[in-house]
Amino acid sequence: MTIIDPTDAVPAQRPGDHDNTGPLLEVRDLHVEFQTREGVVKAVNGVNYTVDSGETLAVLGESGSGKSVTAQAIMGILDMPPARIPQGEIRFYGQDMLTMGAEERRKLRGARIAMIFQDALSSLNPVLSVGFQLGEMFRVHQGMSRKQAKAKSIELMDRVKIPAAAARVNDYPHQFSGGMRQRIMIAMALALEPDLIIADEPTTALDVTVQAQVMDLLAELQREYRMGLILITHDLGVVADVADKIAVMYAGRIVETAPVHELYKRPAHPYTRGLLDSIPRLDQKGQELYAIQGLPPNLLKVPQGCAFNPRCDKAQDICRTEFPPLVPVTEADGTELPGRASACHFWKETIHG
Repeated sequence: MTIIDPTDAVPAQRPGDHDNTGPLLEVRDLHVEFQTREGVVKAVNGVNYTVDSGETLAVLGESGSGKSVTAQAIMGILDMPPARIPQGEIRFYGQDMLTMGAEERRKLRGARIAMIFQDALSSLNPVLSVGFQLGEMFRVHQGMSRKQAKAKSIELMDRVKIPAAAARVNDYPHQFSGGMRQRIMIAMALALEPDLIIADEPTTALDVTVQAQVMDLLAELQREYRMGLILITHDLGVVADVADKIAVMYAGRIVETAPVHELYKRPAHPYTRGLLDSIPRLDQKGQELYAIQGLPPNLLKVPQGCAFNPRCDKAQDICRTEFPPLVPVTEADGTELPGRASACHFWKETIHG
């Protein structure tokens, strides 16, 4: 459901307008905890990544791995309490957003950083037309009249390829298909031409053909606007042709990073290999699909050592006692592989063996 604070009527100044030499977004050693009756849930544990303008980072992992919580921390939309960020930095154009005041942070949302949520139907207000909800961005942030905002809404709906936009601008969310509602969410995210878009499972519950259309649209718009894009998903098949680099998360930590094609060719962590082996293949018709055994850990009681060790068929004694840090990955001759890192004691055997 779209909620915009009327105090945001003044357009936000772009952070870093005078110094855009660094990355667009840099997340440093981010930790997020939730206080519950059972104890403290450590949902995000020391996450680090960067996103540049025009670059797509795909964040992969099963449900509960910390992908969406990291995104919500970046957007500043965590409920605090029960959430708490005990340490870390989230730098947007070099400025740490965690040290900004609430008013300054709010002006970034929508204008400079936007988010596409996974459930378009519950994210849109059912009693307001889509045109009104799109236009609200322009009325509140840019002070446009209703007539001007409606014209911009139609323009946006055309841009995301919604047929007969002028005729449908007064329709309500339930009158659109799932794919069309997701296009409206993309249009809302693009409305103020942000520098960074976070897409949280944007193709969930969509047909395969519609998934492809939505991903193609996102890629096309990203190239046009030179935006940074963080794509959160559990589906490796969705990101193959869209992402530039991938960060794989498990139990609140990043366990592998790599350029997208390198990760598909030679994964350096058993969990990543398990995700890849779980993708259905045409040459395996009639065979049983592979599945990673067991379930993700309870974040109240994360296993000692490597959190993946109870599910890993390569686990040895060291995996059950010693925590594996994220280390650079190299070729067999020691040549460092740019952008590659793995948090596995046996990454050499995984990538080279």
